[in-house]
Amino acid sequence: MKQVVIATKNKGKAKDFEALFHPLGYEVITMFDVAPDMEIEETGTTFEENAVLKAETLAKELHTMVIADDSGLAVDALNGDPGVYSARYAGDHDDEANIVKVLENMKDVPEDERKARFICCIALAGPTVETTTVFGACEGVILEEKRGTNGFGYDPIFFVPELNKSMAELTAEEKGAISHRGNAIRKLAEQLPTLL
Repeated sequence: MKQVVIATKNKGKAKDFEALFHPLGYEVITMFDVAPDMEIEETGTTFEENAVLKAETLAKELHTMVIADDSGLAVDALNGDPGVYSARYAGDHDDEANIVKVLENMKDVPEDERKARFICCIALAGPTVETTTVFGACEGVILEEKRGTNGFGYDPIFFVPELNKSMAELTAEEKGAISHRGNAIRKLAEQLPTLL
C-alpha cells in the first residue's frame, strides 16, 4: 500500500483522511508518526494560506510529498465566523467550548437564517511539484442544540438537510460521501496519480 503524509495532529481529521484514502489504496501517515514534536503555527488569514503553509513546511522538513488541509465552519448569521479561527473560536482546540460559543452567538437567530457551510482547502506540496490546492464545501444549517455522538468539532450542531441528520449522526461512510473534506479529497484524488 502506498503511503501519504498528512500534516495534522488532529485525530478526528486523521480518521476522516483514513476513511477517504484507504479505499484509494493509500496508508495515511500523520505528524504523530513522522514529526511529533513539530508545531506549525497557522498564521494565514484564509483556509488556503493555512493549508499551503502546513503542507510546504512539513514537505520541506521531510523532503517528501505532504498533504495538509485547513477547514472550518462559516456561519452566514455570524458574518462567516468562526471561519479560519474555527478550532480556536473559544480558546484553543476546545470543541465543546467552541460549540457553546456558536450556539450562544446564535440564540436569537431564527430558523430560516441559520445557514452555514463547512469549507475545506487541501494543499499538496513536495520537493518536486508545484503546490496544488483544491476546495470542498458542505452546506447545512446550525441546530439549536447538539445531536449525535460521531465526528468531532462542530459536527453535533451542523444539520445536513438532504440527509435529515446532524453531521454527528452520520456514519463515517455517510460523512465521507457528503463532507467538505470528502469533496475536496475526491477532487485531489483525480489529480493524485499524476502528482504522486
